[in-house]
Amino acid sequence: MSEASRSGGGRAAGGYEHDNAYEGLVDEDSHGQWAFGTSFDDPLAGVDTTVPDDVDLPALATYCLMLGDDALISAHRLAEWSTRAPELEEEVALANVGLDLLGQARLLLARAAAADGSMVPFISDTSPVPAEDALAFFRPEHAFRNSRLCELDNGDFAKSMIRLLIFSTWRLAIFDRLRDSRDPVLAAVAQKGVKELTYHRDYAARWTVTLGCGTKESMRRTSDALDRVWPYVDELFVPTDEEITLAKIAVGVDPRDVREEFDSILAQVLHAAELVPPDGRSVGTVGGRAGRHGIHTEAMGPLLAEMQSVARTYPEGLW
Repeated sequence: MSEASRSGGGRAAGGYEHDNAYEGLVDEDSHGQWAFGTSFDDPLAGVDTTVPDDVDLPALATYCLMLGDDALISAHRLAEWSTRAPELEEEVALANVGLDLLGQARLLLARAAAADGSMVPFISDTSPVPAEDALAFFRPEHAFRNSRLCELDNGDFAKSMIRLLIFSTWRLAIFDRLRDSRDPVLAAVAQKGVKELTYHRDYAARWTVTLGCGTKESMRRTSDALDRVWPYVDELFVPTDEEITLAKIAVGVDPRDVREEFDSILAQVLHAAELVPPDGRSVGTVGGRAGRHGIHTEAMGPLLAEMQSVARTYPEGLW
């Protein structure tokens, strides 16, 4: 999963071995690894990865894919700020936020592959590509389940900060509740993610206030950014069948349950930034389908072309 992906995983007939989805995460002495991955300590060491008996595996896999794709695509957008941020300090900050999200994506995609190996793209019988990396680099656009907010182009710095503020506020509210998930992996990922997302939200909020209360030009740009990003907010709170199913058994979170918290926090930040969200503006869907169903904006194709280009050119490259 780009250079920061660290992974392993074994093959099985017709897919990936569910029992080995996390096995390679702590293998620091392995050789002949895939060119786009290496080893690092397993953040889930000691966590029970057994799926509760009453959980529908395809539903869990799809849910993890949704949350993992949100993080993966957001991380890629933040990586595009490398060498382009306004200051060196912001360059480091944005890179660190992106790496946090990339770590979340890796674990969530690994959990998705472990729950339902049939969703992992087949490369070859001898492919060294780990399951989570196969999901990141070898799926077509329509197979990605991220919210469309995440794939919006960076625009200027103000637009990226507004997008990050909205995304991190929403995701933090989701992860805060996921800490009590009956799925031990989701609970562990959320426990660590809450700390990361708290920083992401506060970082974006500080910049939103700074830009909104800054010069006339920074205020204009921030207001324009809010107008461009806000229509994608409502989509975050439209639940899929998988989210509803898993929320009923205390495994997932129904996004409708966090809307009030989201609105309250955004209202505080925007008030401090002297900004007003546009009323009644929401981007449309295609027959009621949006990002969670594989329907994306025009920005998604070029994003994936760049993100996946090297891996697809050398699909079994080793180092």
